[in-house]
Amino acid sequence: MKAFEIGEQNGLESLTATARPDPVAGPGQAVIAPRLISLNNRDLQIIRGAYGAKKPTGRVPVSEGVGDIVAVGEGVTTVKPGDRVISPHFVNWAGGDFGYHAFGFDVGVTNDGWLAEKVVLPATALIRVPEAISDESAAALPSAGLTAWNALVEVGKVKAGDLVLCLGTGGVAIYALKIAKANGARVAITSSSDEKLGLARQLGADITINYKTHPEWAAELMAQTGNSGADIVVETGGQGTLGQSIAAAAVNGRIVIIGVTAGQGMSVPGYGTIIGKNLTLKGIANGSREMLLKLVRAVEANNIEAIVNKTFPFDEAPAAYAYFAAAEHVGKVMISLR
Repeated sequence: MKAFEIGEQNGLESLTATARPDPVAGPGQAVIAPRLISLNNRDLQIIRGAYGAKKPTGRVPVSEGVGDIVAVGEGVTTVKPGDRVISPHFVNWAGGDFGYHAFGFDVGVTNDGWLAEKVVLPATALIRVPEAISDESAAALPSAGLTAWNALVEVGKVKAGDLVLCLGTGGVAIYALKIAKANGARVAITSSSDEKLGLARQLGADITINYKTHPEWAAELMAQTGNSGADIVVETGGQGTLGQSIAAAAVNGRIVIIGVTAGQGMSVPGYGTIIGKNLTLKGIANGSREMLLKLVRAVEANNIEAIVNKTFPFDEAPAAYAYFAAAEHVGKVMISLR
């Protein structure tokens, strides 16, 4: 089968095409033929050598996708060949509270991921995708969608009338926008591009702020909300934006910290404001299989569709990575094997 490996992890050029024998399902396993694969920021970090310690050079990357089961191993009864499935990338986190055990089996990190013509996963982790959910929407659920769900529903306890602030227009932010609107919340979103903000408004954003035009975007949000601020902040920017997220939060607001890329090494900003506003700051790492199952049901019930900016053929995966790295997209960049 065809596959890609992360190589020496020195940058985009490290992604390497290879050929491998077709995998065989062992006891409790299933072999899946991916249909559609979805890129996330950590996929870039990994091949740049910036996602923790370097991984084995032969690791197959990418943490989320959708595909068809082509074979199952001994003892598998929960799924069967022909089922269209997805899987959380933290395979060991079935439900309950997060623990370090989640990192023991991380698809595309500790174990081979989706960027191959076939992938082997534990059958107990797999979730069948309802017919009403498209491949495009299904492929974006296990990482981007699930992270947004965890941030808004599990941690943020989003409710009708809340104001949700999303930073940027990447996959997590756009899924957060959609989940927020499905729950009757209002959404504010930031970007450096007026064109992207226009697309965000078409998707339902109520407040849009260009952070190039308004470098102090937190102050602009406060001005546009009568100094009320955001009840939930989906903090995808990292330490470099955390200070403004704290300033933009409402009293009793919840800031859910996802991003780790900007402003490394900074001290925690706005310490007094955290106390003065009674803020909750919580870091999250994706979500559990139980959460993903709830998200699948919500997506089906509310007809939530992923926003896909561009799809590349499998053989052009390096070009997909390069396009994603340019950060000109809104929503998801995907790789197709259909």
